[in-house]
Amino acid sequence: MIDLRSDTVTKPTPAMRRAMADAEVGDDVYGEDPTINLLQERAAELFEKEAALFVPTGSMGNQTAVKLHTKPGQEVVIEERGHIYNFEMATMSAFAGTIARPVKSNDGSGILTWDEISGALHFNSAYYVAPTGLIAIENSHNLAGGSVMSRERTEDICTRAHERNLPVHLDGARIFNAATALNESVANLARPADSVMFCLSKGLGAPVGSMLLGEKAFIDEARAIRKMLGGGMRQAGVLAAAGLIALEESPKGLPEDHANAKRLAEGLAELPSVRIDPEKVVTNIVIFDVSETGQTADAICAQLRERGVLASGFGSSIRAVTHYDVSRDGIETALRELRSVIGNTPHV
Repeated sequence: MIDLRSDTVTKPTPAMRRAMADAEVGDDVYGEDPTINLLQERAAELFEKEAALFVPTGSMGNQTAVKLHTKPGQEVVIEERGHIYNFEMATMSAFAGTIARPVKSNDGSGILTWDEISGALHFNSAYYVAPTGLIAIENSHNLAGGSVMSRERTEDICTRAHERNLPVHLDGARIFNAATALNESVANLARPADSVMFCLSKGLGAPVGSMLLGEKAFIDEARAIRKMLGGGMRQAGVLAAAGLIALEESPKGLPEDHANAKRLAEGLAELPSVRIDPEKVVTNIVIFDVSETGQTADAICAQLRERGVLASGFGSSIRAVTHYDVSRDGIETALRELRSVIGNTPHV
């Protein structure tokens, strides 16, 4: 199978498997797993943050941040297609007691400007209006096709938020992809934010895990929230060992993933019934509109599956995500099967 459903489907590399087998371990709930501790120290160093915490999932990292930054009854301002709002099971409401205040990016990029954010903020309003407690941004932006937020845009949003005593959380699940596309360091992209979460198990290819970073006092509190959510693990160094390999080695392969995504987008753009702008594909996510094919996205994905290609339908669009387990030959095969399923002429 050529699996383009997500970059979460990668298998651990041989180097990761060896590291997992040889990992030195201890009890992480007691803070005694040396490999976990090393991963946390290395992540904090790379991001130039005071401290980091290993969590089983990115959703747990994001929701821990929401819980710590807010009070029940507050709002979280977020772009309307943001992962925290759409794909984390309303945990901000169920666990943190907050609600989302979704904001549409006017240019469709998913990357908010301060002017767009400021119109959604509630300060000194009537007592029956929920006050703003947090701004959440996403880089790269999943459902916006892997679009990226520049260092300058992040700095502007964070500076203006902090002037109003508002914290900013960065959902950086694929921030290494964003850094590669922007030719920036992850530290530069994350520095202005009060907290950042990034995934080891997406573009970096580790089998399990994400990291939450921020000030030491914040991470100390986050450790308790992680335990509350069931994320306190014991000899988890076997997982952290793969994470260390992912952190050090996997970013080197991201340019190839991005090049494969660009090639896929360019090939799709040649199909008259597909709508996609290849120039907007800058990371490893390709989202294309199939509404003019005369078929539903789910129907197309079902046919692709029969031909050995996996992708995900979202409404009238299909998402394909490149990663290190899909080669350029795999991309060409996927394009060939897409041409067969969709056809080269528009639906009439």
